[in-house]
Amino acid sequence: MLRNRPIPAHNLKTTRSGEVRRRNIFWRWRRLFYLATLMAIVAVTGAGFVVSRVELPTEPPVEAQTTFICTSEVLPGQCDEDNAAATLHGEEDRVNVRLEQMPDVLIDAVVAAEDRDFFEHGGVDPLGIARAAYTDIMGNSASRQGGSTITQQYVKNVYLTDERTLTRKIREAVMAIKLEQEISKEQILENYLNTIYFGRGAYGVQAASQVYFNKDVGDLVLADAALLAGLIRSPHRAEPYTDPEEAKRRRRTVLDAMLEEDKITRDERDEADAVEMNLFGGVIPYEASNSVEVDPLVSQVQGDYFIEYVRAQLAERYGDDTVFGGGLRVYTTLDRTMQGHALTAVTETLNQPGDPVGSLVAIDDAGQVRAMVGGTDFATQKVNLAVGTEGGGSGRQAGSTFKAFALAEAMRQGYSVESLIHSPSSAVFPGANGGADWLVGGGCCGGVTTLTEATARSANTAYAEMMIELGPQAVIDMAHDLGVTAEFPEPFPSLVLGAGDVSVLDMAASYSTFANQGTRIDPRVITRVEDAQGNVIEEFGAQRTQVLDVDQASRVTHALQQVIDHGTGEDADFGRPAAGKTGTTQDNRDAWFVGYTPTLTAAFWMGYPEGNRPMEQLRGETVSGSTFPARIWRRFMELATADTPVAEFPEPADLEFGWPWDVELQESYVPASGSGSGSTGGGTGGTGGGTGTVPSTEPEVTDTAPAEVEPTEPVVPTDPVVPEGAGGDGDLAAPDG
Repeated sequence: MLRNRPIPAHNLKTTRSGEVRRRNIFWRWRRLFYLATLMAIVAVTGAGFVVSRVELPTEPPVEAQTTFICTSEVLPGQCDEDNAAATLHGEEDRVNVRLEQMPDVLIDAVVAAEDRDFFEHGGVDPLGIARAAYTDIMGNSASRQGGSTITQQYVKNVYLTDERTLTRKIREAVMAIKLEQEISKEQILENYLNTIYFGRGAYGVQAASQVYFNKDVGDLVLADAALLAGLIRSPHRAEPYTDPEEAKRRRRTVLDAMLEEDKITRDERDEADAVEMNLFGGVIPYEASNSVEVDPLVSQVQGDYFIEYVRAQLAERYGDDTVFGGGLRVYTTLDRTMQGHALTAVTETLNQPGDPVGSLVAIDDAGQVRAMVGGTDFATQKVNLAVGTEGGGSGRQAGSTFKAFALAEAMRQGYSVESLIHSPSSAVFPGANGGADWLVGGGCCGGVTTLTEATARSANTAYAEMMIELGPQAVIDMAHDLGVTAEFPEPFPSLVLGAGDVSVLDMAASYSTFANQGTRIDPRVITRVEDAQGNVIEEFGAQRTQVLDVDQASRVTHALQQVIDHGTGEDADFGRPAAGKTGTTQDNRDAWFVGYTPTLTAAFWMGYPEGNRPMEQLRGETVSGSTFPARIWRRFMELATADTPVAEFPEPADLEFGWPWDVELQESYVPASGSGSGSTGGGTGGTGGGTGTVPSTEPEVTDTAPAEVEPTEPVVPTDPVVPEGAGGDGDLAAPDG
């Protein structure tokens, strides 16, 4: 038989009336309640301690953003995706926009799908968590949403990782509460919509609008907005290309949520749900990679070569991560109109199958590269012929365009541009070919002429003598001072006839020093770089170096004007003051014209990309610098300067100023009847020797020839008389065989 256990005395109490009663449950369990209360206090205190230790960063980490490259027409502070010539982005394509630029339909869709009580809660939503749990249990997918608020999602994406731990969730909740106390709901929503991932490498609603619909975020309609909102949760599982049905289901879920929240009507919901998946006229696949997307209008004028050159310079300066994810705003020097003129000038002539290719670079008087034709089909040939090795190719021999550098060095050493010099039809220079004799063909003007006329007629023999007397290294130094960046293996005399490789950009830059009256202005393709917020990172001003004084440069320009006036470059005359030089290499493999006005310099080269293929005949005509290059240069300058005022070169103070080149020649020379600037002498036809008449166009370059070939006119003296202190070092070096 069971017996009742006695009640412990400490659980009994005596009332005032003397009655003994059992104490209530709170008394009996007081120690347990005390312990629980104590533990609760400790827990709250601990939670407070944890909250106090969780720091909210003052600034969120920098997110990758798309870089924009703009042409010269875009003003500082205004470069964006609407006027960009090119966009550069890596696997993260991101363009931040303000909340007011986003349509209400997009905001409503995202809030309905992700956090219906966003504007009411304080960062964490217990009711939302309960609702999410309930819908998960009930399997009601029509309005399912997660338990994390938009604020928590933003905190996780920006400040935390994706690890699934209780510690991370606590930190996430605490930071969400703190964030809501620091900034407004609107700012949180804007930040969230600019950072959330939508798939296809698109981070943020603007990039997503472009990659999925090829439209600005402000142009999104209900069906678009619902699709994007449905992609937020695991976008790879609802990729419209790989799983259009899942993408439609997600979109329908968002539309239903918007209907429940009275953001849309039933008719609007049904109309949007019926829209087909018609992205870009048909869903396209996506492959993540660093990419450069050039505006079609820029590609149409072959601006891709310029854009790629700019990209390479940016990468060298800032690194690929910044270029493809730094959100840079890059302002360049490219003039779209002038670029179109350059392409027109080249392709109007070189437009038949099997034609040589051409490259043209134009630089203004501020050192800005305004046009760059590096090729005519970037899609199939990405080597930039304008920039030499920097463009993936190689330099090309300069031909007689290099003679201008020797003339400039003669002016720097103090010679007179009207000095007399030997210019026989051929000449032997003992020991100048690596110890062997160097035979050069191509003279003018009856065998003796001025430096000016030797330049106009491109007299090889005169310039060979100049190169040896001035010193090959001195001329190379002058070329570098003027703006040539190419290096030459050794200072050999035949460089003056164009045996060294240069780029089209080099030649345009160096001749622009003459146009700028002796001041080298380093060529630039970038003027300004800003960050994504428009803050200036770097500005690229004109870098100036005085190479020649104004009078020296003016004398060089005077001589180069005669090339166009009555010399080898007559076909370059376009009716304005201009100066320039033709150039043709051995066997007509390369042909050049480089020239300038006081405000614009342009260099044009033509040849075959493979480099060793002669241009024998084109349209029934021999190719040389005086034919096709001169005419293509003229056509470009006609187009490029049509709407600009005529500018004049400054007149040289005294053309006869300076040392005579050869005192004895100056004193003894008596012009023969009929000789002078208008006549040409005989000359050898090339390296194989023989005699003949030098054509009225530019003489052919001669590198070396057998020693037994005899010139038809007197050999240039091996030791010309030079005034004390005015000559070069006289060193001989072997030409590049």
